[in-house]
Amino acid sequence: MINNLVLGIIFPNVHDDLLSEMTANRSMGSVPFGGRYRLIDFSLSNLVNAGISKVGVIAKSNYQSLMDHLSSGKPWDLDRKKGGLFILPPYGNGEARVYTGHIDALQGAMNFINNSTEQYVVMCDANVVSNFDMEAMIDSHIKTGADVTIAYKRGKLPKNHRDIMSFQFDENSRVTEILLSNKIEKDCDFSLDITIIERNMLIHLIEEASSRNQTNMVRDIFQPNVKNLKIYGWEVKNFAAVMDSTKSYVNVTEELLKNPTARKQLFTSERPVLTKTRDDMPTKYGLSCDVSDSLIADGCIIEGTVKSSVLFRGVRVSAGAIVENCIVMQDCIIGKNAHINHVTTDKNVVINEGTSMCGAPSYPVFIKKGTNV
Repeated sequence: MINNLVLGIIFPNVHDDLLSEMTANRSMGSVPFGGRYRLIDFSLSNLVNAGISKVGVIAKSNYQSLMDHLSSGKPWDLDRKKGGLFILPPYGNGEARVYTGHIDALQGAMNFINNSTEQYVVMCDANVVSNFDMEAMIDSHIKTGADVTIAYKRGKLPKNHRDIMSFQFDENSRVTEILLSNKIEKDCDFSLDITIIERNMLIHLIEEASSRNQTNMVRDIFQPNVKNLKIYGWEVKNFAAVMDSTKSYVNVTEELLKNPTARKQLFTSERPVLTKTRDDMPTKYGLSCDVSDSLIADGCIIEGTVKSSVLFRGVRVSAGAIVENCIVMQDCIIGKNAHINHVTTDKNVVINEGTSMCGAPSYPVFIKKGTNV
């Protein structure tokens, strides 16, 4: 069902610093994940699967690859005459500047928000991998009469996210306290940076915060107003993960490889994760290859050994090469008799014949885009 009551907004750049190695030339939303996806695909798919047909993506910098990936929004059924996908670059109005936080970003996109007619706004950051029933979350927000509803997950708090919220609730799931400490060791209820709010209230809060030169939505709006606003939590019980470092990116990928339940919850036919298609040949497996416990995208050529690894589209593993516990992104070449272990390569990396590179589970090696090793 088309949900004409709700506008979607995605922030693809807000947390670029958390994956600084991967975001040197791209936004967080453009970071490849899971063999064929980009991180923004999960936020977009959650919105579209909830029936939301108008989505604004507030870009900041390094968004060429993001625009190439999103294009007209056709893979997400957002190439529409009414509504659809809107890429909102910085300097969207004469007073805008390159943003430093959510408030700046929303202020720069205020013309888009003001000209929209939807009653509610769902805001998503692009560093979260999840697949859940967002429509049920929207229905709960409306039913409870909440001013703000925030999706949360119970578990270990991501340690490198400087502004991640953890919550205390009353018996009705209303937030009574918001904490911003990354030193919490025990399991807690932490934010997934997915927020629902009434559009006119959002406009009022952003304009008021901007007039005070405030830029941080958590510290300047949510935390000081926890008693004044009716802020509710919505628990995501399915698999969900926050990317707060390159190590966490690797760990989440490894969990998907090793945990069938996590894979089933993230990639379900009920709510498909949509992405840009790339027409390619099926993967070719050589007679002497050895592949186990791995996720292999289409377009690959495997002549060597691949174990417990993720290979994106177009990767070539030459004869005699060994790839173990690795993430190898699109169009990389692993030369003959090369050996890589606990290595993450960006796109278009060449590992030359006979090269050996080994990291460790606690310290994975990352090779930047286009490197020849």
